[in-house]
Amino acid sequence: MYIIPEPQQMNILEGEYTIRFDHKIVIDSSCGTAAYDYAKLLQEELCGCMGYGPEITRGNSGKAAVTLMMDDELGEETYRLEAGADGIRIVGGADRGLLYGVQTLRQIVRQTGACVPCMQIHDYPDIRNRGFYHDVTRGRIPTLSYLKGLADNLAFYKINQMQLYIEHSYLFENLSEMWRDDTPLSAQDILELDAYCRKLNIELIPNISCFGHLYKLLRTKSYEHLCELSDAGAEPFGFVDRMMHHTIDVTNEESLALLKGLIEEFMPLFTSKHFNIGADETFDLGKGRSLAEAERIGVKRLYIDHVRKLCEFLVEKGKIPMFWGDIICDFPEVIKELPKQTICLNWGYDKEQSDESTRKLAEAGAVQYSCPGVSGWNQFVNRLDVAYENIRRMCTYARQYQTEGVLTTDWGDYGHVNHPDFGIPGRIYGAAFSWNGKIPDFEEMNRRISIVEFQDRSGELVSELAKIADSQIFDWGQAIYYKEKGVDARVQREFTAVAAGMADVDETLRKLADIGDRIRRMMPGLPARTNAILHACLVAIQGVELFQKIGAVIVARVSQSEPVVAVDGIKLAAGLEEWFMFYKEVWRSVSRESELYRIEEVVSWYADLLRGSAL
Repeated sequence: MYIIPEPQQMNILEGEYTIRFDHKIVIDSSCGTAAYDYAKLLQEELCGCMGYGPEITRGNSGKAAVTLMMDDELGEETYRLEAGADGIRIVGGADRGLLYGVQTLRQIVRQTGACVPCMQIHDYPDIRNRGFYHDVTRGRIPTLSYLKGLADNLAFYKINQMQLYIEHSYLFENLSEMWRDDTPLSAQDILELDAYCRKLNIELIPNISCFGHLYKLLRTKSYEHLCELSDAGAEPFGFVDRMMHHTIDVTNEESLALLKGLIEEFMPLFTSKHFNIGADETFDLGKGRSLAEAERIGVKRLYIDHVRKLCEFLVEKGKIPMFWGDIICDFPEVIKELPKQTICLNWGYDKEQSDESTRKLAEAGAVQYSCPGVSGWNQFVNRLDVAYENIRRMCTYARQYQTEGVLTTDWGDYGHVNHPDFGIPGRIYGAAFSWNGKIPDFEEMNRRISIVEFQDRSGELVSELAKIADSQIFDWGQAIYYKEKGVDARVQREFTAVAAGMADVDETLRKLADIGDRIRRMMPGLPARTNAILHACLVAIQGVELFQKIGAVIVARVSQSEPVVAVDGIKLAAGLEEWFMFYKEVWRSVSRESELYRIEEVVSWYADLLRGSAL
């Protein structure tokens, strides 16, 4: 039996307790009103696992199967779970602790059904703030129902913070020019999601880019004069350029006024005490309209002054500022110029991520979160081996340097082409490793996730998913870069590796086909929700297969040689277009239209290239 995150203390005893249909879930008088919602969660889980859910009551009952109680001498997120011959008792230090105890029992009955082993659990988190960060801007804006399901999933694994990355994907008033070609979230969407998260003891933290990454805002006719680089809107849309440019001109007083206005409009929708201003990857700062001022006072001073003004503004509004730490890591001493409560979000996504930035920020006295990633960007399917090792390291550094929290991120670079549920294992790595420092190895952790989350009794499902990203030579990110930039000096070495790898493309295609076959054989007997994800996975595998063949064509064109695998361009183009019909269906099952049309433009461009009309 597995519990994720692994409890701090757990003893399995002899015997078991059977939850009967004619017994009850009892809410003790020590509990507040939120306990009823938690009892309902448990009742629904029991009904799904066993076909019946005991009735809920409050007070005392001689037929108590599960009793929910409070003990204010326990910590806020601490709980005790005791299962004995006379029933199951869950005791929480506060609402959060009680909810977490219920989530643990939900995981147990998924594996044991009505017959729960006698046991004693005493559990609490190592790290106080455990969050998840989801990109709802650069490609994919999930439906509200999907976002609620995401919150459910996070709460199931005891995550207590959630952020949505916003550039242009909120329906700001008087900014229709920015979001007119999208399907943005509305004020009511945010209010409803915030209320939903509160019931799950999740703090929904607002986030708006307020420095770099203002691509669509700074390409509008109304605000292009505030872009650091002139003629910002002159170039056609590009996934690569969106990642690299469009920093706001901090020397123009209108810039700060505009950003403060956006913050003031967005902030009241949230009950959170925090606000994230972004401020990452300000690549263009000091290279355009602010060049003269940068030469006078320096780029570092331009940067920290803008961040400080925004943080001070938030503190005046009673909020705790957050910002990304990639830029300030080059001059961490200036962290002292920011309000003392400011939180620096220290990100690093490499598989072999070092502790250098965490150490430098700690030595500078920064209040920081460690921010790893689920490694899904620019891929059809997440690279789980990279995500595991990255998250393991960053959670280890969080304990070593006593950071204030862990925020696991899921970015959508180049259109968020991967299905968001492919990030579930990475989310769970972040939840598990930030709660308890006892970290299982990669295969064991994947086995636990397979059983608890996907209810795959074989325990092999996540290990199969992990093989997909490793079975490719030419990926989505390379396809985007070739379309938009060709083979320039920046990617020459990477392209050389792709060309060399194409010698094994037949073997790669065989591996992908084998993975698909093994996944299909796992599907009978799995829950419908798991199979919906696996269907999306099979569609993604077919996309990976098609792009391996496309990669072979690209390599042949660039090297002026024959493709290493036989490719009929006309048939491959048709296959790509037919595949995309299924991809769109899967996209729409969890996401708004958002930037699906941009993915379609890429697919169509490659189909035309295969037919010989794009060179």
